[in-house]
Amino acid sequence: MKRILPHPFLALLLLIVWLVLTGFTPGQFILGSAVALVASRSMSALEPTPITLRKVHRIPVLLGVLIVDIARSNFDVARLILNGGRHGKRRSGMIEIELETRNRTALALLAIIVTATPGTAWLGWNPRRGVLLLHVFDLVDEADWKDLIKNRYEKALREILE
Repeated sequence: MKRILPHPFLALLLLIVWLVLTGFTPGQFILGSAVALVASRSMSALEPTPITLRKVHRIPVLLGVLIVDIARSNFDVARLILNGGRHGKRRSGMIEIELETRNRTALALLAIIVTATPGTAWLGWNPRRGVLLLHVFDLVDEADWKDLIKNRYEKALREILE
């Protein structure tokens, strides 16, 4: 069964979403099932690594920190934009941050976190050097950003996933 349907939960979710978006008819059910089957088989080609959660109790803490950081960042970026840069204090910049983790799931989640936070963007990852290239909209202190990424986000992700 695993050979025909390697990711049954994914296939079921895709079929449900397909039917919700297109309406339930026998034809849409057959077409949605075919799409779900192909997508499920395609997913196995990506060879996803199994995820093992080590400290599940840290997930709500990380989510709380993220919500506060995203809200604060939204406010700060909006203030900078509305001020129109009149004070000349805003300085965009790139930062290279050496990360300890090599876990692909942790790196993917860190990329989502960084990009979801207004004012920052994950620009690249050098796997040989273990270096993240980060763009910051308002780069006041490079050391603060390195500390934020490494000690707030990477550390929590490593505790949860490694």
